[in-house]
Amino acid sequence: MVAAGILASRLSGLARTAIFSFFFGLQSDAADAFSAAVRIPNLLQNLFGEGALSGSFIPIHAALRAQGRDEEAAQAARTVFALLMLLISVLVLIGVLTTPLLITVIANGFAGEKRELTVRLVRVLFPGAGLLVAAAWCLAVLNSHGKFLLSYASGVAWNAGMIGALLLFGPGSKYQLDHLAMMLAWGSVVGSFLQFAVQAPMAFRLSSGGGGLGFSVPVRRAVRDFFPVLTSRGAVQISAFVDQYIASYLPKGAVTGLTNTSIIYTLPVSLFGISVSAAQLPALSRDAALGHTDRLRERIDDGLERLAFFVVPSAVAFATVGDVIAGVILQHGRFRAEDSRIIWGMLAGAAIGLVASTQSRLYSVAHYALGDTKKPLRFALVRIALVTVLGYFCALVIPPRIGVPAMWGTAGLTGSAGLAGWIEFALLRNSLNRRIGPTGLSFSRMAVLWGSAVAGAAVAWGVRLAIPWTDPLVRGALILPAFGATYLACTAALGVDVKRQLLRG
Repeated sequence: MVAAGILASRLSGLARTAIFSFFFGLQSDAADAFSAAVRIPNLLQNLFGEGALSGSFIPIHAALRAQGRDEEAAQAARTVFALLMLLISVLVLIGVLTTPLLITVIANGFAGEKRELTVRLVRVLFPGAGLLVAAAWCLAVLNSHGKFLLSYASGVAWNAGMIGALLLFGPGSKYQLDHLAMMLAWGSVVGSFLQFAVQAPMAFRLSSGGGGLGFSVPVRRAVRDFFPVLTSRGAVQISAFVDQYIASYLPKGAVTGLTNTSIIYTLPVSLFGISVSAAQLPALSRDAALGHTDRLRERIDDGLERLAFFVVPSAVAFATVGDVIAGVILQHGRFRAEDSRIIWGMLAGAAIGLVASTQSRLYSVAHYALGDTKKPLRFALVRIALVTVLGYFCALVIPPRIGVPAMWGTAGLTGSAGLAGWIEFALLRNSLNRRIGPTGLSFSRMAVLWGSAVAGAAVAWGVRLAIPWTDPLVRGALILPAFGATYLACTAALGVDVKRQLLRG
């Protein structure tokens, strides 16, 4: 259900990105300004929804329900909502008042009209960000009750608001791109309200009963765990802002390119990494509360196997046929073939850490289920430091010294983030293994998956060299299925139960 909901949301997100690319292209100031500004609602939603609330509230809420304390769980949910709304109201007010300073932090390389447009866009988007955080609370409540489909599919409503704005104001030459970007920002606010509205009735119904508000021991625990989890789960988001800050000093189109790349490579992260982790978190929390350590290890290994089966070929595909993938999704209207090749470079860099990022998410939620929020926080801080240092050198220092065009520094950004992701993964796995015993996939299983994915890439390149057509949709329709079919055939021939993985994935 999580995967189905995320798939619907991400497909609508890909549709939004394709339409955005049609009207804005890659290398335009308006595209860069909106791509930088829209990270604000994305940051708050990801931090509070898939981050702090999931890691601090769901384990406690699920444990209360597992112990039969349903009324106390409902009261805790309402109290957390009240505290969250108070916090986010203050953050939104501060954000609107200090937007120019905020732009200095997230995109200091922007100047002139580009910077002013970004300021205006962020001020419009901030109230919508508050609505998305309210929607994140709904997601946490629904997940705790096993209601996964609605919570994760609700992102379709947010994308629908922006798609509607693009289709309404985009066609024709009447509107300039700056004006279209503003209309798109208002469409995001409308979509934010819709995302909250579709979840709120069920979430409030599930959290009814048990009296009014109350600062019980479980609520105090949730508040205590909230900020460490917020920081540790925010490592990926903070890393993205670090990348954006550095990219703002690169040529026009770098920030938009990073955003487009993020939407593509986070599809497998969200579809598999988040879906597996989100579905496992309530169950892991119940096992931890009941002291079932052996069952914890089984769940983790099962989740890792499911992740690797889908994410390994995704990483290989991004590295070897990333321009084909970008062409299918983005290469329309103002978006050109050379822009797809730039996205390919960024996807290849992101592929380095794709497996680590998805598996790290599962190891993080296992720590949260055990009540340990401090170690993921420390490891996340290590990752942020590495992303900052490596990103600066790989994007701004090394490319000019070796004669590489400045735009390709974006690939250095995504590649350095991938390397930092592996360090965080190793720290998380070693920490958990010391606590509950060995977890992880065998070398032989990983060799089968990587070998099959490389075979798929070889066949895909054979098809690529053989076909005469240049249309991106036609090329994608021939090359990408060849990759996927070869991967599935090879894994099946080497002993992987493909049918079981597909049905469970």
